[in-house]
This record gives sequence, C-alpha cells and structure tokens, in this order.
Amino acid sequence: MGARFAFHLTMLTAVTLFARESSQAQEKDLTRYVKPIIGTAKMGHVYPGATVPFGMVQLSPDTDTIPYEMNGKYNPDVYKYCAGYQYSDKTICGFSHTHFSGTGHSDLGDFLIMPTTGQLHLNPGTADHPETGYRSTFSHDNETAAADYYKVKLDKYNITAELTATNRVGFHQYTFAEATDQAHIILDLMAGIYNYSNKNVWTFVRVENDTLITGYRQTNGWARTRIEYFAMSFSKPFYQYGHQNQTNDVYRGFWRKFDTNHNFPEMAGRQIRAYFDFKVAAGEKVKIKFALSPVSTEGALKNLRAEAPGWDFEKVKADGQALWNKELHKIDAQLLNEDEMVNFYTAMYHAFISPTTYMDVDGSYRGLDQNIHQAKNFTNYTTFSLWDTYRALHPLFNIIQPKRNADMAQSMLAHFDQSAQHMLPVWSHYANENWCMIGYHSVSVIADAVIKGNAPFDANKALDACVTTARHRNYDGLGYYIDNGYVPEDKSGASVSKTLEYAYDDWCIAQMAKKLNRNDIYTEFMKRAENYKNVYDPASGYMRPRLSDGSFRKEFDPLKTDNQGFIEGNAWNYSLYVPQAPAAMIALRGDKKAFSRHLDSLFTMHLPDEFFAETEDITRDGIIGNYVHGNEPSHHAAYLYNWTGEPWKTQERVRMILKKMYKPAADGLGGNDDCGQMSAWYIFTSLGFYPVCPGSTEYILGSPAVKNAVLELENGKTFTVEAPNQSETNVYVQKVTLNGKPVLSNSITHEDIMNGGKLVFYMGAKPKK
Repeated sequence: MGARFAFHLTMLTAVTLFARESSQAQEKDLTRYVKPIIGTAKMGHVYPGATVPFGMVQLSPDTDTIPYEMNGKYNPDVYKYCAGYQYSDKTICGFSHTHFSGTGHSDLGDFLIMPTTGQLHLNPGTADHPETGYRSTFSHDNETAAADYYKVKLDKYNITAELTATNRVGFHQYTFAEATDQAHIILDLMAGIYNYSNKNVWTFVRVENDTLITGYRQTNGWARTRIEYFAMSFSKPFYQYGHQNQTNDVYRGFWRKFDTNHNFPEMAGRQIRAYFDFKVAAGEKVKIKFALSPVSTEGALKNLRAEAPGWDFEKVKADGQALWNKELHKIDAQLLNEDEMVNFYTAMYHAFISPTTYMDVDGSYRGLDQNIHQAKNFTNYTTFSLWDTYRALHPLFNIIQPKRNADMAQSMLAHFDQSAQHMLPVWSHYANENWCMIGYHSVSVIADAVIKGNAPFDANKALDACVTTARHRNYDGLGYYIDNGYVPEDKSGASVSKTLEYAYDDWCIAQMAKKLNRNDIYTEFMKRAENYKNVYDPASGYMRPRLSDGSFRKEFDPLKTDNQGFIEGNAWNYSLYVPQAPAAMIALRGDKKAFSRHLDSLFTMHLPDEFFAETEDITRDGIIGNYVHGNEPSHHAAYLYNWTGEPWKTQERVRMILKKMYKPAADGLGGNDDCGQMSAWYIFTSLGFYPVCPGSTEYILGSPAVKNAVLELENGKTFTVEAPNQSETNVYVQKVTLNGKPVLSNSITHEDIMNGGKLVFYMGAKPKK
C-alpha cells in the first residue's frame, strides 16, 4: 500500500512539474505579444505581413494601386502607401515580397501574387469597383497578423490566403473553398509601391517546367538601378499559362513566329502580368514558394532549396516564429499590464525588421558598383535609413545585437569601397544610394561601434572612410560648411539642420580619432564640431539660417518648417539639437532656468495646424504641444532636463510620451516608425535610459516603464533593470542604484551595461528634487 501510494505521489509530482514546465514554456512565448497590425493605420507606415528578423523577404498584402504621379505631378495620396497597406482600405490587390517598414518615402512592392477564380482579370481594378479587376474585398474580422504569419479571407473568391517566410523565401498557402477548373495564380510584375508608368525598366519570366518559374525585374525608382531575381515553385502543376505585355513596343523582332502570349515559356517586356491556371478540389491548398536573390535566378534557386526544401507550411511558420522568439528574448521584460507588454514586444519586433539581409546563402550580393561581391566573414545588409536610425536603433543594437551591428557597419564600409563618390551611405537600399535626408550619419553608427568596442574590422580604415565622406565638398552644401563654418541658406536649403547635423557627425569623427590616437584628425573635427555656434542667433535665442554674406536671414518664423532652413522640424525643436554638447548649448541661451522654460513651452504650447500643414509626414497625432515625436530631431529633447538640474521633468515627460505616442491599436504609432527608430526610442525609454549622444559611452537616465527587464547580452552576461513600486502614477525616480551602489549622476555607461549587473530605480508619486 505504501509503495503504491509513493508511486502515485511520484507520478502526481511528475505531472505537476510537467504542467508547471509546460506553463513556463508557454509563458516564454513572447511572440504572443507581437501585433504587427499596430501602426498600419494613418502615419505608422508599417506592414502587417510575414518576415523573419532582418529578413530579405517581407511578404505582405498591398491594399491599393495609388500611383506616384498624376498628370505629371506628384500625387500626395501615395504617401499613405509607403508600406503598401493602409488599415482603412477595404480591398487587397495581392501579396508582394518586398516592403519597407515605417518609411516616409518608398519603393519596392516586387512580384505581386494574387489567387483568383472564375473569369480571368489581368488588371487590379479599382477600390470603388473591385469587380472590374483581380482585387478582392476583405474584412479585418477575417484577418490575422502575427510574427512571421499573416492570414486573410479574400471574400470575392472565397479563398483563404496564408503567408509565412524564411529569410529569403516567401511561402504562400491558398485554400480554395470551392472546386473549380478556373483557379488562377496571377504574377503581376507591373505592380509596385510608389509606382509610375515607366518605373519598370525590364521584366523577364522563364517557365522552367510546370511547377517552376524563374525571372527578374529591373526598376528605376528611389533606387535608380535596382534588379531583383526570383524563383517561384508551385506545389502542384499548372495546366496552362500565359501573359499580357501592357506596353505597345515599336520593335517586336521576329517573335511573331510564335504565339508568345499563351503557353510560351519565355515572357519579356516592360509591363508584364502573367497567370498560371489550376484545377482544384474543394478545400484544396495550392502552395507557392517564392525565393529572392540580388544576384541571379540560380542564386534564387539555391536560396529556395537551402531555406525551404519541403512543403510543410506549418513547419516554416513555426521555425520563423521560433527565430522571432529567440530575438525577443534578448530582453525579458515585465510591464504593468497586457497592453504595455504588447507595445513593448511589438516595438522589439519592429526594431528587428531593418536593416535587411542583402546576400544569397553563399554570401554573394550585388554591390553599389552593380558588380557581384562576396561577403567574407560578415552578413551584408541593406535598408539603411540612417538619418533616423543612428539616434537609437543602432545604439540599441550595440547592446543587444552587437554582432549584427558590427556586420551592418562592415556593410557600410563595403558601400564606401564600391561608391563612385567615395562616400559612406546616407540612405541606401538594394545596391543603390538614394541620397535621402541630410548629414552623413553612417559616421555616427561606425563611431558608436568603435567607441563601444564593437568594431571587429580595421578601425583606422573606417576612420579614413568617415573623414573622406566628411570632406566631400560637392555633397549637399558641405563645401560651404567647410569654408564658412556653416551652410548658407541662400546656397543650400535646410541649411541650419545641415549645419547642426554635420557638426554632430564631425564630433563623432573626432571621438574615433581620439580613441585611435589620430590627433590631427581629432583637432580638425573637434573644431568643426563647434560649428553649431555659427547658426545661433543670440538676438532671437534660436538657431537661425544665415546667408553667405554672414548675416542672419530677416524672414524668420521659429514655428514654421517650410523654407525656414530646417527639415522635418522648426527652429523651436532644432535649437535643441546639439547632442554632442548640451551644457554648452544651454550656456548659449543664458542659463539653465531660461532653457528649462523653453523646454517646458515645447511640451505645453499649442502648435496651430498651419505650421505643419505643409509637411505630409506629421499630423496632430504625432505632436505634444510643439514637441514633434513623429519626427526624429526631437527624440532626445525630453532628456535635456537632466542638464538643467531638473531630472524629474525628464521622468514626467518621457512617461507621458510613452502613453500618448504608443498604443496597441492600428493607429498606435504617432508617426512613421522609420525603420525601427520610433520603436527603439520606446524600448530604451521603457528601460529607463537613452543614448542622447551616440558616439559617447553615456546613457542618460529617465523613468523606466518596466517593472523589471533582463537584457541577455551576447557576451554571456545579463543586465537587469528593476523598478520597485512601479505604477501608472509612480513615474518619479526617488533613487537609483547600480549593483547596490548609489548612482549619483544622471547617467550610466556602456561599460556598466556590458559588464552585467543590476540597475534599480526606486519609484514614487512625487518628484525627488
């Protein structure tokens, strides 16, 4: 009896332990907090589709065909479709394989696939009349968006579409509810984001057999010379196929010997839409694997066979979600409630989408010189939105993604080696420099990596590349800047913003030079780093545009952005942008109290609509007072109270911004996510510290929103943040300890974090002055 009882007790204990372990394992699935639909409405400009961390494929629905131009002029409606998807739309045109996440300009939308039944349509139709084309209505009630998984019912055809992806392969699964011998898979090589009539340079499709298609598309858009290859594999044979070429070419050669439009294995032209026909039973699934390559169709086939050799959709989905779970666990955080957990881990998700892989499984990639290169001992990345991401995204990577960030820096140095202009990237994607935005902020990213000891490359060669870039006189007013110490507004627009951002980048170069004992470079660029003083007007108290004769421009409105010497910000905001020398910037304005009053007004004043009406990327949703969180130049501003002796104001402001600018809803982002910068701000701020000046080792303290968080560092150590007495009202820090010792300054260092340990914020409801 006793032995039997002991046996049952042992079994009961085992079952209990198994249940507890199963529960813990389930709790550790952080992907359940990822909601990719957040930010798909209004100005977030993110997409809801399937991708893996830093993946080359972004397989997502496109909800309209808004053109970039109408009647020869820019069509402002296209701006809503930077990611191809707008939550308010009621139709889906199809599912394409490349998308930017959160940008304010666009490209891509390559290789759109749409399953249909019945009468064949080879045009998308219109949102008002979807019956005239292949697009379909849909409902958000029948839509699911999760990490590496998207599902939607196409109401027009009663087809359930499911998407998942590996790094280089998009995996489609279409379930046909009804039997038919008129099931079509449309491959639209005309479709694209920010599209226009002559964007396609050439497209080519080759039917290898009745289940395998290869080809490529070359476009001339934001990336001026962009070519992408593909291999497309079907789970079952098609019984017929064909295409339409929408251009009426004058020269047609002697191809008229064939009927090239039907069942002919080569399709070539500028504007091609192809179709592949199937006979399907009710409930049958037709699956498609679609691999990309920047090099060749052979490279695409290698990627396909290496990453998705079988047809198990659920396994590919599970593997992709396991990759996401691994990356999300780089920070194991507990926040106050479910909504905040969703905000935090969706921010982690968005932060780990870009930059994107840009090479085949064998390491080959297309370079800026349009030749094929081999990435040796690093992963080559693209999609560098550097004006945005140098501020917080890359500094975040230096903590929790250091290997990837080092590879990204090496990718930038490879770009420099291939550049005809001998410059580091400004905004680059798909083997192209598109020159968007200002500054040369790859310098900041490289310097931040070098200063923080995360530079497994030739740092002196990297410094030389930074210096060469910063001495390029023909670039965007830089020659005037070098000669005058500022950019004159009558010679180059957005002159104040350029001057301030060049000066910061120059400071980064100086810090690299100091670390590498390059004293001549240090002296030269520390002098340039003080050029911010040359655009400060003591009479007005603002940074202000100067003319080439040395005078300040008379026409000046500190609240206005357009034609005032600034870009994506006004004088009120940009006058706070001297991240390399906040104390000196405050001294320019007189004293700390005056500066603090200016900061207060930034958050409390009312900015009339007229002052941002001309900027398409900002709405009232992205503004608090005159503080424009939806644009990046202000992202450090709330932390500046730490230099006025009023850190409690920083604590109050950052917690307010977290609440107002981020929420778990389709319209939950107050502006473009900008390739993860908005999300990186959220992550840092939730942890209680922020890199006001990348290129330094200092992080400025704020008010954490986490109850606790454990950062899993690649060096094997952990760094823990705890906030005893955390609550919605206890936003004020009473004291801070690091490894049990009081933190007496308003900052911690990179070394503090990487050494591992515990940072504790003791929270309360009243400011600790």
